[in-house]
Amino acid sequence: MQYTPIKTDDDWSSELATRQKKSQNQFGQKPIIIFIFLGILFLGYLIIASDLKTSNISGSIDSIATSFNLQKPFYAVVIDAGSTGSRVLAFTFHKSLINGELILDKELFNEIKPGLSNFADNPNDAIIGLNELINKAKNVIPKSEQSKTPLTMKATAGLRLLRIDKANNLLDECKKFFNTTGFLVNNSSVSIMDGVDEGIFAWFTVNFLFNHLTPDNTKNTVAVLDLGGGSTQVTYTPDNNDIDKFQKNHLHTIYALNNNMTIYTHSHLGMGLMASRKSILIDYNFVNVNDNDDGIIEVRSECINPIIKTQWSYAGKKYLVMGPINATHKLIKAHTYAGIDENVPVVKFDECVKVVKQHIDTIKERPIGLKKHDIYLVSYYFDRAAEAGLIHHSDGGIISLGDFHRATIDACNYPNVEQPFACLDMTFIYILLNDCFGLDSSTKLNLYKKYKGHELSWALGAAFNLLQNDF
Repeated sequence: MQYTPIKTDDDWSSELATRQKKSQNQFGQKPIIIFIFLGILFLGYLIIASDLKTSNISGSIDSIATSFNLQKPFYAVVIDAGSTGSRVLAFTFHKSLINGELILDKELFNEIKPGLSNFADNPNDAIIGLNELINKAKNVIPKSEQSKTPLTMKATAGLRLLRIDKANNLLDECKKFFNTTGFLVNNSSVSIMDGVDEGIFAWFTVNFLFNHLTPDNTKNTVAVLDLGGGSTQVTYTPDNNDIDKFQKNHLHTIYALNNNMTIYTHSHLGMGLMASRKSILIDYNFVNVNDNDDGIIEVRSECINPIIKTQWSYAGKKYLVMGPINATHKLIKAHTYAGIDENVPVVKFDECVKVVKQHIDTIKERPIGLKKHDIYLVSYYFDRAAEAGLIHHSDGGIISLGDFHRATIDACNYPNVEQPFACLDMTFIYILLNDCFGLDSSTKLNLYKKYKGHELSWALGAAFNLLQNDF
């Protein structure tokens, strides 16, 4: 920004120096008066431009203060130890000059695979990957601030599904390592996160980033559905007319950004995408399960295309997954410019749906009034929609559940060795959203992985919770 500095008395000409003292005092007061006048005009402009919304005004003032480096940064590091991988998110915040609330500035995201639960039999090996993630965080946080920066690791459904002794051994090794990192840690820095917290933190992240938690906008919060590898969460603010219909243990009052809100959240353990894939292939599969001499479990499933033969590992076990022996063929229009019909092996969709429903029907409590809300889907919901070409792989987008259903039928009709589980996974997601969660074909689904450069995950909500408890 260019500006003209105010001249001092020494800069004025000799003519001004001969003026009376009274006149000199009046000139000395003018810059102050002008500054105050311009300040009032500027605030008036902010009020008009912001449509009289206090949150927008404070945001504008904070932005100006940030541009002049008047804000003190705060940092937090969160490690998301998921069932399929571990991710580090290092956040930079500052406190608002107006109301003292935390404002998000930047974040670092980095990911490694496999998930922590894969090291259940060799806990020491888990530290190699965690050390890599910690070093990524150290690269963006000043060394002078690291001892004051809280570090936490929350393990999710992958560890919840492990035997307690194996999970505890993993956590103990991680705690020892965390004590050597130089970050601020305590006895609760490493833990298995409750599914309720996972749902609430993800809900907070999405609503915060999309500006639904300001005092002017709290009545417009959105529902957040998070599909992880081992569990799935449904979180939203119930309508006042419906609130008495919910089980009380799934209603929670939270205080977020100076607002008290009652939200519903339910975490369904075992209903994550990978846990469900395993159940659909094994627990509800009556075709052929054969444990061979190599320790690889051979599986044939109605939800897998007959031409597929692929290996898959989950929870320390290896599977050889194939379609049924007796293939069903169908005339399908080819994905070519010629558009001719081809006789290809297909998944018998109705048979696959029967198996998937057996798994999903174990969910006894269904969300009430969910489709009244704007729906935001994150994690594996986004990934599968992007792989199906329904949304841009980085920008995301909005589709209907009907769009997803049609893409599911296509995935089951067209053999795809590069995405061998596309039909199974998408059928599971569709039945979950339609049959279990009560969404219909016209329901709009907002699918995003990032918003304004920030990951849509529970980690941001956890970081806010961490800092607000400490400051």
